[in-house]
This record gives sequence, structure tokens and C-alpha cells, in this order.
Amino acid sequence: MSTILITGASGFIGRALAVSMAKSHRVICMSRKNPQLDLPWVRGEFGSFEDLQHLNAEAIDVVVHLAAVTGGCSERDGVMVNVEGTRCLTRYLMDRGCKKFVMASSIAAVGMQNPGFRPQVLPIPDEHPCLDRDGYGLSKYLMEEITKYYARQNDAIDVINLRLSSVPHAGLPPLRTLSPPRQWGLGSLTIMDLPDAVRAFAMAATAPHKPGARIMNAAGPKAWTAVPVAKILRHWWGNDVDLSHFEQPGHEYDSVYDVRRIKKEIGFVAERIYTHKSKNF
Repeated sequence: MSTILITGASGFIGRALAVSMAKSHRVICMSRKNPQLDLPWVRGEFGSFEDLQHLNAEAIDVVVHLAAVTGGCSERDGVMVNVEGTRCLTRYLMDRGCKKFVMASSIAAVGMQNPGFRPQVLPIPDEHPCLDRDGYGLSKYLMEEITKYYARQNDAIDVINLRLSSVPHAGLPPLRTLSPPRQWGLGSLTIMDLPDAVRAFAMAATAPHKPGARIMNAAGPKAWTAVPVAKILRHWWGNDVDLSHFEQPGHEYDSVYDVRRIKKEIGFVAERIYTHKSKNF
């Protein structure tokens, strides 16, 4: 039985993941607020070496790092918490023998939250560079770079950075229709249900060990839209980006993020998707 540390365990994904993984693993929760679960809990900041000392007696096999400041944060908070905090957590655990790191990155790491964003290629690949202008996406990209840095130092660790799609707190929203461009536009086309998000993190945490640092888009295979993807993106971007993939028969509703790697490497495929042929879930 592995011992798994979950940071951000009081969040809605963290609590659900802790409950799920505790069925077959020893789970330790870490968060500022009590997650109100019948599981070991460490109160504290993941970026505080002093708070991390409360874990000194534990032999952590895997960490699932969910805690973060999220979209809309200031540039300073993003860097101080998501980058420096993750560096602190990773260094502490790596130096104490932890070999498996599953990190909650974001589809925003490419910079999609800004209406001026234009991807270099579509569907957006796992390792698409950061073109962020607002700070949050940059913080998640730099978090990924921190994990690559540590993987170069320690060739025994396995790091999976999951670029997680939007996971609504209040249930699944209506399918996207044609509308003006806005901030976080691609996020509204890239929706994942909570049970699928929990499965993605659990499958990453229990996947066979593979040394190195990897990035995987964690999204559904289909876009969350009632109209063809090319129609929406052309309305937003005109002819700035090649949309030919979505104009091929059978690909009209494909995800705007390439999800082949996560399927191939850890076997994850989102189950809660809209099938346009049958017009239902």
C-alpha cells in the first residue's frame, strides 16, 4: 500500500480524490483548511519548509499536488505560490525519497486566457510553449519547468504534469454556442466533469514508474460545444490559425487540445463527453 500525499485536499477536486484513493492507499491530506475527512491531515502551506516539517515522520511514495492560486491571481501571487511554493514542496519531498510527483498544471499554461492568444498549432499539443500575457499561465508553465529541472538533477523521479481542463464546481454548463471572443475562451470549450478529473489524477498517481518529467493535456476528446469547433474559432480568430483539422470529416467536434498522449501513456480517456451523433451523453 503506497502512502500518498494530496495537497489542496480541502478543495473540491482534492476532497474527492482523497476519498477515492483512500480506498486502496494510505492518504495524507495537506491544506490550510480542514478537509473534514476521516484521514490524516496536516494543516499548512505547501510552500513553507516549516509546515512541511510536520511530514518528517512520513515516508511519502507519491504526491498529488493540487494546491495553488488559480486563474485571476496576480502575477506576484502566481510566481510566489505556484512556482516558488512548488519548488519548495518538490525539493522537500525529493530529498526525503519521494519518487512520484503528479502536478496539477493547467491548459492555461499556453496562455489561452487572454483573448489575444493564438496557438501555434491545433489541436494544441501537450508541450505547446507558453505564450501567456497575464501571469497565471506563466506560473503554471514555470512550475512545469521546475519539475523538469529537478528531473535533470534526480533521474530516479517520475513527474507527470497534468494540464488540467476546466472542471466546473457547480455541475456541467450548457454546451458552448457561437458568441464573441472573451477571456478564457478555450476554457469554455474544454470542460471535464469532476469524476473524470479524479480518475485522471488517480491514474497518473498509480501509473507504472517512468523516470523523467512529462506534460499531458488532461481534457476530454471532444470539445464542449454544440456547434463545430472551426465555426467558433474562425469567429474568434478569423484566418489567424490553421483550422483544417476541425474541417475534416469526423473531427468537427474534436477537443482543441491534443489528448493522445495521456491515453497512450496512462490509459486515461474522459468518459463524460457529448456525442454529437446521438445528441446525448
